[in-house]
Amino acid sequence: MEHEVTHSLPYLKEALIFLVSAGVVVPILQRFGLNSILGYLVAGVVVGPYGIGSLGEAIGGVPFDMFTISDPEGVTKIAELGVVFLLFVIGIELSGPRLWAMRRLVFGLGLAQVLLTAALLAGAGVLAGLSTEAAIAIGASLALSSTAIVVQLLVGAGRLASPSGQVMFSILLMQDIAVVPVILVIESMEPHATEGLWQSLVMSTVLAAGIIATILFAGGRVIGPLFRFVGARQDRDMFTAAALLVIIGTAAITSMVGLSMALGAFLAGLVFADTEFSHQLEAEIAPFKGLLLGLFFLGVGMTIDPRVVVQDPLTLFAVIAGVIAIKAFSIILLCLLTRQPLSVALESGLMLSQIGEFSLVGLALASSTGVVPADVARILVVAAGVTMALTGIIAGPVQRLSRWLALRSTQPTVVTSLSANELEGHVIIAGFGRIGRAIGELLDQRHIRYIALDLNAHAVARARSAGQPVFFGDTRRLDVLHNAGAHRARAIILTMDNPAANAAVVRSLRHHEIATPVVARARDRANASELYALGANEVVLEAFEASLQIGEETLVTLGYPRDAAHAVIGEQREIGRRELTDAVRSIGRTS
Repeated sequence: MEHEVTHSLPYLKEALIFLVSAGVVVPILQRFGLNSILGYLVAGVVVGPYGIGSLGEAIGGVPFDMFTISDPEGVTKIAELGVVFLLFVIGIELSGPRLWAMRRLVFGLGLAQVLLTAALLAGAGVLAGLSTEAAIAIGASLALSSTAIVVQLLVGAGRLASPSGQVMFSILLMQDIAVVPVILVIESMEPHATEGLWQSLVMSTVLAAGIIATILFAGGRVIGPLFRFVGARQDRDMFTAAALLVIIGTAAITSMVGLSMALGAFLAGLVFADTEFSHQLEAEIAPFKGLLLGLFFLGVGMTIDPRVVVQDPLTLFAVIAGVIAIKAFSIILLCLLTRQPLSVALESGLMLSQIGEFSLVGLALASSTGVVPADVARILVVAAGVTMALTGIIAGPVQRLSRWLALRSTQPTVVTSLSANELEGHVIIAGFGRIGRAIGELLDQRHIRYIALDLNAHAVARARSAGQPVFFGDTRRLDVLHNAGAHRARAIILTMDNPAANAAVVRSLRHHEIATPVVARARDRANASELYALGANEVVLEAFEASLQIGEETLVTLGYPRDAAHAVIGEQREIGRRELTDAVRSIGRTS
C-alpha cells in the first residue's frame, strides 16, 4: 500500500508572503513616497486577517486566504527578533562609560516621562468613564513608545547621535526597563491575583538588577576569549553562528526572568561595545536585523482592523488625538524642565508620541484578564497601529523643523555623545602585521588618530592588550569599512599581503563612490598596475621599495653623502611611479 507523503515547512506560506511584501510590494509603495516602515505597515494591513482575507466571502467566496497570514501572533513572535537585533546593534554603538554618562537622561528624564505620561493617560481614562483599574492599566501601557520605529527612523536619518536622538534613546531605554513593572501592575489587578504589587515590584527589581549585573560582569570575561577562539578559525559562518548564539541566548535569559528580550540584546551589545569584534559583528548582524524588523512592522500592520475605522471613526480619532497630545505634552514639558533646547524637546515629544509595540503586550494582558474591556482594547490596538504609521509620515518634517530651530538657538544641550563610530578625519589601516604596526607607530608619534582592522584574532588581542585601536574585521566587506568610518576617514592604508584582498577593497570603495584616498601595498608590477587601474591613489611595490632602500645604503657605503644618496633614490622612486601610472594609462587607452 502506497502512502502519499507531503513535506511542508512551518510558516512556509507566511514566509513567501513576507518575501513578496519585502521584495515587491514595499519597493512599489516606496515609489509612491512611503518609507519602508510605512510600506510594511500597509502591507501588513493588506495580508493580515482583517485585510483581503476577510473579503473572500463578501465577493463570492474568492480564496483570498491563500494570500493572507492567518496567524499573526505566531509571526509576530518570530518578528520580535528584529527588535532584539536592533537593540543589539545600538548596544554595540554604546559602551559602559557612555551609558553611565547618560544615566541622568535614562533614570531621570526617562523615569519621569513614564510616570508622568502614565498618570496623565490614566486620568484621561477616568474622565472618559473607565474604571480606575482599567485607566491605570491603559495609562501604564500607553506610556510606552515604539523603540523599533523611532530608533529605525533615527538610524535611517543619521540622527541617533544627535542631541534629540540621545534624548529619545534614553527615554526609550527607560521604557524598555519599565516593561516589567507595567506588566506587574496589570497582573496585580487581576481578580485572582494573590501576590502583593509592592512585593512583586521589589522582587522583580532585585532580580532584574542581579541579572543585568551578571550579564555585564560575566559577559566581559567570557565573550573576549570565546570570540578570539572562534575568530582564529577565520570562518565567517562559525563567527556569525557564535554571534547569534550570544545575542539570542542573552535575550532568552532576560526573557525567562520577566525582562524584555530587547533589553537582554542591548546588554549583549554593551558587552561587545569595547571589544575588537564590534565592527565585524555589526556587519554580520545587519542583514538579520533588516529582514526581521521588516517582519516586525508587517506584524504590527496585521493587528490593524480597518473595520474599526469605519464603525467608530470619531472614538478612534479622539483616542489617537488624545494619546498623541498627552504624550507629546509630557515629554516636551519634561525636556524643557531638564534644560533641553526647544528643538530637542519638540522633536522628542512628537517622535515619541505614538503607542509602542510593548503597549500591545500590556493591552493584551489587560484584556485577557478582564481588567480592560475587550472593545476598548480593540480600539486601542488599532490606534497603536495608526500612531506608528503617523510617526513614519511626520518624521521627516519634524526633523527638518528641529534642525531649523536648532540653527536659530543659542541654548546649549546637556547630552552626551552616543555614537561609537564618531571618528572623523582618522586613518584606517587594513591589516595589522609588520607593515601595519610600523604605520601605526608612525601615526602615533605624530598624534594622528587611526584604527586598524585585521582577521588574525590573536594578533588583534595582543595589539588591544597593548592599548592599540585594533579591531577584528574583514576589510574586503564594505559594511565593515563603513562601520569603521571609511567615508569619513582621511586615508585608507592597505597593508595586507594578499593582492586579491587589496584589490577587492579598492574595487568596492570606488564602486560605491567612496572617494577616501587609498595607499596600497603591491606584490609586483602587475598587481600595482591593477590597483592603480581600480582607483588607488598611491601604490607601493614591495620588491621595488626594498631595492631602493638597499640601493641607498649601497651608495652611502660607497662614500656618497647621505643626503645625496637619498636624493638619487628619490628620483628613482619617482621614475618608477611614473612608469607604473603611464602603463596604466596605456592599458586604459587600448582596452
